[in-house]
Amino acid sequence: MRVGIVCPYTWNVPGGVQQHIRDLAEALLGFGHHVSVITPADDDAPLPDYVVPAGRAVPVPYNGSVARLAFGFLSASRVRRWINEGDFDVLHVHEPAAPSLGLLACWTADGPIVGTFHASYEKSRMVSVTAPILQSALEKITGRIAVSEAARKTLVEHLGGDAVLIPNGVATEKYAMADPLPGWPGRNGVDQTVEGGGTLGFLGRMDEPRKGLPVLLRAFETLGRERPGLRLLLAGPGDADDVAAKVSPELRDRVVVLGMVSEEDKVRAYHSVDVFVAPNLGGESFGIVLAEAMSAGAPILASDIEAFDRVLRGGRAGALFPVGDHEALAAAAGELLDDPARRKQLSAEARAAVRVYDWSAVARDVLRVYETVALDGLTVTASGRGG
Repeated sequence: MRVGIVCPYTWNVPGGVQQHIRDLAEALLGFGHHVSVITPADDDAPLPDYVVPAGRAVPVPYNGSVARLAFGFLSASRVRRWINEGDFDVLHVHEPAAPSLGLLACWTADGPIVGTFHASYEKSRMVSVTAPILQSALEKITGRIAVSEAARKTLVEHLGGDAVLIPNGVATEKYAMADPLPGWPGRNGVDQTVEGGGTLGFLGRMDEPRKGLPVLLRAFETLGRERPGLRLLLAGPGDADDVAAKVSPELRDRVVVLGMVSEEDKVRAYHSVDVFVAPNLGGESFGIVLAEAMSAGAPILASDIEAFDRVLRGGRAGALFPVGDHEALAAAAGELLDDPARRKQLSAEARAAVRVYDWSAVARDVLRVYETVALDGLTVTASGRGG
């Protein structure tokens, strides 16, 4: 099968949607299918062989974050050319309601189109205002996928229609085994709780409020004073100086900011912490970092937003604390650091729970949707609309 996948966000900025598309494409390639991905990216950006750049992305506030999208005549032209040259059996558009390539592709293409909806939000002024315009594109989608119940609910309430639920995937084997980062004993090292130590970890955009890093930093202010050996390991985009400014001077040397890390070091980071913390405030429909940490067997402490509660099976595969409550976070983290048996139990439960999200299963479910919408044998063509 020839599959064209449309990524709405710039490829080289970390994000759950980009990771999802990357892993799906590579799983499909592994099954022997032909896959091409088009994404916002500069022409000289380093990209895998199966990825095509559609032009420079522009930062746009979207769903409580700043998304880097592409929308305009150049992008529309490149999308049309990519569709015409691709001879695709199915076009798979991610976040088709976002003002980016997916919307352009829906306007431009005729034929079997699958849309995957990732976002979860209560209200969106942008979507409310643009709903009539969006419908002209969304009505061309012949198969709809939602990555979570929260994303499905958002689709139903804001855009209409329904979708089959197929969760985000994770390459579980990739995260299962790794040595800790240099200088970090990891979960297989000496039990650091004896000396009031241990390591808390965080991975995400440090400068994005909804990822909740300030909540974790406030909790660390409490725990760090109680536990003189406790350290905090942070990875992801953001300004290290801005993070340091939010930490008391006497604790700063125990907060280590790695910044952007390679895929290899990201895996090693999960194996370097005693407790992985996901303090997100909302706007998450799934939580790919949770699935990655679960695959690595990291004991998890997460805010009790709906998406995280579902992935962590109501607290069985990871501990939960009330969203935004730094005092509750500090108390729960302290309890986990003092309880190796509980951490071991959470690790085992997480590894078992995450198996349902392995790409070997998830990609086959996506393929079944492709096969359903492509049954009539049509191929995707550019209609001449869309700029």
